[in-house]
This record gives sequence, C-alpha cells and structure tokens, in this order.
Amino acid sequence: MPKVKFLKNRLLKENIEVDAKGGETVLDVAAERGIPVGSNCGGVCGCSTCHVYVVKGFDSLEEMGDNEADRLDLAFDVRLESRLGCQAEVADEDLVINITEESLKAYLDENPQVRKHLEETGEFKFVPHHHH
Repeated sequence: MPKVKFLKNRLLKENIEVDAKGGETVLDVAAERGIPVGSNCGGVCGCSTCHVYVVKGFDSLEEMGDNEADRLDLAFDVRLESRLGCQAEVADEDLVINITEESLKAYLDENPQVRKHLEETGEFKFVPHHHH
C-alpha cells in the first residue's frame, strides 16, 4: 500500500505519513484525515487552491491533463513539481507532498472553525471530511 507523506509546514507541526489507496487523489487522502489542503471548488479541477508540490514520487503520477494545466496557470509560485491535489492520483509509489502556502490559506478560509481554534490556541485542529 503506497504511503503519502505531507511535509511539516506552518500548520502541521511535523511530517504526517498516511496509507493511501491507488486511485485516491492527494486531495482525498488529505481531506479524509483533516490535513490542510484547500479545495474551494470541492475537488473538481475548478480552481487552484489544492496546489501542492510533489517532492517525491512525481513520476509515478499520471501525466497532467489540459484542464489541470490550465488551472495551474492560475496558481501562485508554480514549479516543475506542481500538481493539483484533486487531479494527482496515488499510484503504486510513495509520495512526499509539500502543501503550498496558497493551499494552506485557502484551507483556513474554507474552515473558519479551524482558523478560530488556531488563533485562540495556536494549535491546528484536524477536521476530517469527505469530498464527493
């Protein structure tokens, strides 16, 4: 079973490694565990708020489609390892993901209760939810 590791960032105090199923998107993996990946459009490739950097395992992902490429053109700080979390499907290789600042900000905008908790306590609260 492939693993997805989300690297430590301003919200995650440490790296978080989780099991994933092949065919699951990076966004699904994150959402099911409350990992802060934004998704203003609900994961239908309608925005760029789930923009992540695939630090390891990039070549195991299916090639990017035109729709994803068009959306990524709207993202901030796009790099060679950029993908949209809603489009990047886990294959049979482990992935290491760095969540972009754009995505962290979008996540907090979409989850005011998490932002409020963070502002009041300094602690990030994991709130799992399912897209579909």
